[in-house]
Amino acid sequence: MNGTVLGWPEVATSVLLVAVAVAVAAWQRLGLNRDIVLAAVRAFVQLIAVGAVLVVIFEHGGVPGALGWVALMVVIAGQVAGRRGRGVPAARLVATVSVGVGSGLALVTLLALDVFPSRPSVIVPIGGMIVANSMQAVGLVLLRLVEHVGESRRSIEARLLLGMPAVDAFAPHRRSAARAALLPAIDATKVVGLISLPGAMTGMILAEVDPLTAIRYQIVVMYMILGAAALAAAVAVPLAQRRLFDDAQRLCV
Repeated sequence: MNGTVLGWPEVATSVLLVAVAVAVAAWQRLGLNRDIVLAAVRAFVQLIAVGAVLVVIFEHGGVPGALGWVALMVVIAGQVAGRRGRGVPAARLVATVSVGVGSGLALVTLLALDVFPSRPSVIVPIGGMIVANSMQAVGLVLLRLVEHVGESRRSIEARLLLGMPAVDAFAPHRRSAARAALLPAIDATKVVGLISLPGAMTGMILAEVDPLTAIRYQIVVMYMILGAAALAAAVAVPLAQRRLFDDAQRLCV
């Protein structure tokens, strides 16, 4: 980029890639032309709107405004992750609490230990990465738990009939759901830098920051994502399990 700032003409040029995607979908008769165009338009509108809001937050909102924006992200993420758990009573509430606790603990830890400065321009993007990955972990937990109930209802109920408490009867499925939730973060951490350069590092390199400095930031980001996902999953599993069983320790879904 030679130190230049990406302008709107360059953004307009990138629309050619959307046209390529539409052409490929039409050529292969995938029936996705409308979806591709709609996705591109939505991304443009949403990012412009978010950019305008962030300008206001960075200039006038301060740290409280940035934390408020992160809280809004948590609420939205809880709704998205909760959809994966259709079948779990109050799935969206479970997802929102889990994402909030996991993201909050990770973000507060980083700020309290002064790993990142407490500035709006730092809190918002870092908080966004934490929330997004916590959302993915919680969504996978809920999805796997629902699948386990559907596939293994008889074996779970058999353990309950033998006198096992719900926690023990459901333990194998609980562990399986937690494992599934953490695998994407673990795999991404294993291959970071080998398959692709992650977003934070790429952005800094494009801004012509020294690569070794960018790497240090990316290491912190990867560990942060891994920790946030683990915390969110650890909260989601017991919360969801309580919703799956009634007071008499019977499956209620």
